Amino acid sequence: MEILGYKCRKCGQLHYPYRMVCKKCGENEHNEFDAVPLPRRGKLVTFTFLHNPPADFMVVKLPLGIVELENGIRVTGQLKIPKPTLGMAVQGEVEVVHESGDEKNYGMVFYPA
Repeated sequence: MEILGYKCRKCGQLHYPYRMVCKKCGENEHNEFDAVPLPRRGKLVTFTFLHNPPADFMVVKLPLGIVELENGIRVTGQLKIPKPTLGMAVQGEVEVVHESGDEKNYGMVFYPA
């Protein structure tokens, strides 16, 4: 499974997450983007620990980070890194990040590269 960015058909600007109008040219309309896979490797820009996640997460604290991917796009995801450090190289995978009953939610999970 891949995480997708959205490339403007008019100017080529890459967006993540999806936007209704291009932030660069503002010239396109809804659905005038092409889905393109984003790189999985990047560097950890910042991180935090959510110490009071919703009860159905079943964890004491939830590590979250912002990663700048190799192409410059920044993505938020969960961290599976014992001791994260700023600037460290990471590798992202699309995984189940939350389950509630039969519903599975997918998102980015980052590991040390």
